[in-house]
Amino acid sequence: MIPPADKPSTAMRVVLPFVFRHWLKQPGHTLVVAGGLLGATIADLFMPVFSGHLIDGLTRGPSDPDARHATLVAFGAIVALGAASMVLRLAGLQAIVPFTLRTMSDVAQDAFMRVQRFSTDWHANSFAGSTVRKITRGMWALDLLNHTILTALAPSVLVLIGSTILLGVYWASLSLVVALGAAAYVTMTVLFSTRYIAPAARISNAWDTKVGGALADAVTCNALVKSFGAEIREEARLARVIKRWRVRVQRTWLRHNCAALSQLLLLLCLRGSVIGGSVLLWMAGNATPGDVTYVLTSYYVIHAYLRDVGFHINNLQRSVNDMDELVAIHDEPIGIADAAGARPIAIEGGEIVFDDVTFHYGGHIAPLYDGLSVTIRAGERVGLVGRSGAGKTTFVKLVQRLYDVSDGRVLIDGQDIALATQQSLRSQIAIVQQDPILFHRSLTENIAYGRPGASREAIEQAARFANAHDFILRLPRGYDTLVGERGVKLSGGERQRVALARAFLADAPVLILDEATSSLDSESEALIQQAMERLMKGRTSIVIAHRLSTVRSLDRILVFDHGGIVEQGTHVALTKRPGGIYRGLFERQVTDFGHISAAG
Repeated sequence: MIPPADKPSTAMRVVLPFVFRHWLKQPGHTLVVAGGLLGATIADLFMPVFSGHLIDGLTRGPSDPDARHATLVAFGAIVALGAASMVLRLAGLQAIVPFTLRTMSDVAQDAFMRVQRFSTDWHANSFAGSTVRKITRGMWALDLLNHTILTALAPSVLVLIGSTILLGVYWASLSLVVALGAAAYVTMTVLFSTRYIAPAARISNAWDTKVGGALADAVTCNALVKSFGAEIREEARLARVIKRWRVRVQRTWLRHNCAALSQLLLLLCLRGSVIGGSVLLWMAGNATPGDVTYVLTSYYVIHAYLRDVGFHINNLQRSVNDMDELVAIHDEPIGIADAAGARPIAIEGGEIVFDDVTFHYGGHIAPLYDGLSVTIRAGERVGLVGRSGAGKTTFVKLVQRLYDVSDGRVLIDGQDIALATQQSLRSQIAIVQQDPILFHRSLTENIAYGRPGASREAIEQAARFANAHDFILRLPRGYDTLVGERGVKLSGGERQRVALARAFLADAPVLILDEATSSLDSESEALIQQAMERLMKGRTSIVIAHRLSTVRSLDRILVFDHGGIVEQGTHVALTKRPGGIYRGLFERQVTDFGHISAAG
């Protein structure tokens, strides 16, 4: 969603407290950084005072002992203040490196932790590339924000306030001119940043995120792009997104330039007022050459810091804008959260009970399930069949607690899964999906994902049970072969067998097979069917199937229709039911298979 251009950004009020909370996690480092950099600034603040004393001593001549003493004291003070400034600044800069890296690491890890725990719906509605871009851009923006506030903006504010006070000790009129000019400059800069630049920057950041999403979408689906020869079409699509991004970014940068020109004009007016005022004081005999030197030196310090304040405020606003989407991730509620006091669940037999369950997807008025009750006995092998959208996949998602029920309970071995920790629940449920997801890691790591500490012997044994060992040994690096992103280097049947090996090794008491033999050739299907039979022994098994050949041998078949179980029984019993949904599905598949065979 692209934010409206005319909506004032509230990011500053959200992002800064977020950053300060992370600073408080490192109070020692924060004090060292702030103390060192602000201490160095205070040393710089008094440098113009002693520069004025030095000039006064020099103008009185070397024959005056008091003048020589004053000159040497001023010189020594300037050297000492310079050394103190250097040491303190070095201490602050040394401390800010681990401080900022620790903060960046914490923020990125926290964001990743939340993203991992967001709901299935959230991930379905988000581009992976956009999410990665939000986190990485926000993480690096935190580096700029820390640097801007601690090494630049805070010292600048201290110099402006301190110099104005010191000038006021000698000449209240000049102090007033500086104070009013500085206030006008800072106010103008803040207004430019928050009201003029920030709205455009928010939109350009949103388009930057869209560019990342478009790139990731096309690169991830490159195999599909190639299969349709659609490279030029995808390039044109990305070009359209980049064109919109370029227009938005150009507008943001041009607004930065306009703001900078206005700031320079105001600084020019302030410079003329301060220098002219000091000259008038000298002409009236109210200021010595040393006093004028002090005023000029102080002003040039103030001018430099004022000029930098504008730059720092713009940087602050830019970093806040860049962090806006990252902070939004931290503020996003976790879709499915562990209940207060949730405890690990212990699954032994694996009996699954849906107790008067009502469930509807968010945004849907009518519930998918309305008072669904069914029991799957411990160790029972159950098939779920029915037309698309009948509720089969939702059933297993509720067992995994990927969604919370609207009413009723889901029990495993008599334990309400809503009161159990999600990690303990899902670690005891093995799932083999229709399109198995593999990491771009070695086969060893992929098979052992459900049991990371497994030995090589156990991994190979699981692969043998899954009929995967032989094809793995034929690969260039065997079990150390990298499988590519999402396993693209393997065929569909090979990916399924790796997923089955993973399930074997996990040795979970509850097993879910989601269309595990769909879209496979006959040889692969036979190998996988054989492995599935081994895998289901002694486990509570739920098999989702469109190809009814995979459920013939199961203990019971549940037939779903419009969110309810309308038939249940064995394959033989259901095929004998006149007018039954299962019988109709079975006869249609047999007829279609016969036509295919005849055509062949």
